[in-house]
Amino acid sequence: MTEARSAWMAIVAQALAAEFEARVPGQPAPKADELVVETPPDPAMGDLGFPMFAMAKVLRAGPAQIAKALEARVAAIPEASALGQAKAVGPYLNVSLARAPEIARVLAAVRSPGWGQGTSLAGKRVMVEFSSPNTNKPLHLGHLRNNVLGESVSRILAAEGAEVRKVNHINDRGIHICKSMLAYMKKGEGRTPEDEGLKSDHFVGKYYVLFGELKAEAKDIEAEAQELLVQWEAGETAVRELWKRMNEWAVSGIKKTYARTGKGFDLYDYESDTYELGRRFVHEGLAKGIFFKAEDGSVQVDLEDVGLDKKVLLRKDGTSIYITQDIGTAIERHESWPHDKLIYVVASEQQYHFKVLFEILKRLGFEWARDLHHLSYGLVNLPSGRMKTREGTVVDADDLIDELSRLAVAEIEAKGREDSVGDLAGVGEKIALGALHYYLLQTAPAKDMLYDPEASLSFNGDTGPYIQYMGARASSIIRKANKGEGTHVNGTPRPAKLESDADWALVRRVAAFPGAIEAAAAKVDSSIVANYLHDLAQDFSTWYRDNPVLANPDADLAASRLELVIAVRATFAAAARLTCIPFLDAM
Repeated sequence: MTEARSAWMAIVAQALAAEFEARVPGQPAPKADELVVETPPDPAMGDLGFPMFAMAKVLRAGPAQIAKALEARVAAIPEASALGQAKAVGPYLNVSLARAPEIARVLAAVRSPGWGQGTSLAGKRVMVEFSSPNTNKPLHLGHLRNNVLGESVSRILAAEGAEVRKVNHINDRGIHICKSMLAYMKKGEGRTPEDEGLKSDHFVGKYYVLFGELKAEAKDIEAEAQELLVQWEAGETAVRELWKRMNEWAVSGIKKTYARTGKGFDLYDYESDTYELGRRFVHEGLAKGIFFKAEDGSVQVDLEDVGLDKKVLLRKDGTSIYITQDIGTAIERHESWPHDKLIYVVASEQQYHFKVLFEILKRLGFEWARDLHHLSYGLVNLPSGRMKTREGTVVDADDLIDELSRLAVAEIEAKGREDSVGDLAGVGEKIALGALHYYLLQTAPAKDMLYDPEASLSFNGDTGPYIQYMGARASSIIRKANKGEGTHVNGTPRPAKLESDADWALVRRVAAFPGAIEAAAAKVDSSIVANYLHDLAQDFSTWYRDNPVLANPDADLAASRLELVIAVRATFAAAARLTCIPFLDAM
């Protein structure tokens, strides 16, 4: 309803201008784009609501009195009657849209290329960094939330016209990597993933868990791992060769999981190539007096004036720390691909780190640092508690998807739907991914969440499979229509046939899709589109249960409702793509 909304904002602004001139001559009235527009809580009250509270003080009148005056002024504007009717309801001027022209516009818009997409970010370049796995273990449930947030946000930003570049910064060096290497050196005996029949990243992760077990037996093993890191930094050939081999195993396995879950990146960069990047900029900042050298010889920055602490940037021996690398990487990224915004998808545990990083970059004089954004997301916990990799209590991404797929197949078989779905295993996996991705996106990113695999797979309620099933229902109606079933074959679609409250409610939901995308892009919050998708599923479920389509005795109404089903299906498919939920034609 974007066009109708804009038209009514202009009409109400025109009426307000006349009211201002009458009551407070010379006082400028609000412009159309400054007006607050709400959706009335009860559809019977109208489609748009303009609150008048903010006008009361200036116009020296009560909000209800102003709304009533505007009702009369709008009625006198010739073009308003063709667009609907305005009525004062207490302190609100509520608008009921003219249904037939709006229905015609919505159905035509859905059939046009790029349905739902907007231009609010046209001409903008946005870089999104997400996933950033360590190469000592496979991806786990926490990574899955990170990955689907990053991928979904990237798709939503692109849908609003942005040029998006997806970046994966792989953490392939450090003490944690050396721990896996040391355990392999002690217990691996030269074996390969193929020798043990393990996916290569799971093979590497096995040795990270094993390190924790060895630690209980050998008290000095932490010191051995530290020495291994020293050897790596010194470039010792044998250590580097083992490091390269194990990293290749880890990364190749992780990339298979990306492919399986529909994630992709425009650029992979590696910490081993970038960890020295920031040192030069720190020295430059020291020379300019932005940073200072502490008594112990370390280089630090004092951020206490903005509510942050002092932060070490270079150790007393001159070596870099993690934030040193992030400084250099951020600068290098903007130099190689100048962007309007850089979004870091990283857990909420790192909020302080990013506040410090962004402030340091601002103090170094980089104006673009004001456009850095930390998409902070909460932890994903299990019913049994928090995940811990070294204790082997982490839910591996692949294992979880395997189990969800198995349960989905069992549910299809229990319903006797094997013949309907065709590729049973393939559909089972798509249902699993729909369940997983929706569950991880439906909650606002900042909130911690408890993941319940069985609940996420329910075919009823607030779940991905429920959404997929409703999309499949729409597809089924269209398939039957294409086979010539139903009275629609003798009818003609007419927008006026969809003016009933039930049909209009579903049209309104479809029409809200572009606004959901725009809001999600502005707030960098995929849950807005995910929740819209669930609302659409609920509305469609209620509607098709009570409103016959193909079997309707009114042929024109049948043809009109079929057009609405086509619009619903197109919206399901577009919104599902933005939320990484596989769309299913049959289920």
